[in-house]
Amino acid sequence: MAHQIPEDGTFLPLMEEFYTIQGEGYHSGKAAYFIRLGGCDVGCHWCDVKESWDAELHPLTSADMIVENAAKYPGKVVVITGGEPLIYNLDYLTSVLKKRGIKTFIETSGAYPLSGYWDWICLSPKKFKVPRPDIAPLAGELKIIVFNKSDFAWAEQHAELVSPNCKLYLQPEWSKASTITPLIIDYVKENPKWEISLQTHKYLNIP
Repeated sequence: MAHQIPEDGTFLPLMEEFYTIQGEGYHSGKAAYFIRLGGCDVGCHWCDVKESWDAELHPLTSADMIVENAAKYPGKVVVITGGEPLIYNLDYLTSVLKKRGIKTFIETSGAYPLSGYWDWICLSPKKFKVPRPDIAPLAGELKIIVFNKSDFAWAEQHAELVSPNCKLYLQPEWSKASTITPLIIDYVKENPKWEISLQTHKYLNIP
């Protein structure tokens, strides 16, 4: 039977939740509670959590229970990711988190309308389903996954859409890191508005 996901966001398809160290981007190195929601139709062929794509595989979970689990840990930062978390209404979940004094970060492709109340928005646009133009100006961080040389032009295209204060990151796709990272290093040296993001959690062998 298909999930009947409430439009008010009080129940969400939860793939996994865990307390760890943020591995990439602006907040790399910080303790954070990760909430990974199931469901995604963006379809990146190099996605490392393809099991997140089908929301039906992941149990509908009370948003209140998710908040209670997050509140048990000393790090008062939650990262909501997926899948593509903005498929769902995140107003309720984020409002309850913030009432508990927990900061709310999101990682999104920007392909769906923004819901929720956020302390930080990481926009990671994908060619497979381009982001909505109304999300880019709100992003604190633009993170481009570099899979091949054409992704640098894609990165510049989106850098023009974000605010002047948005942090700009180029991140090598993990499976091609050995060949792509040298290209990113050279590109950042020539274009210093960009910085390099690495998936440090994979080097540290943590979730």
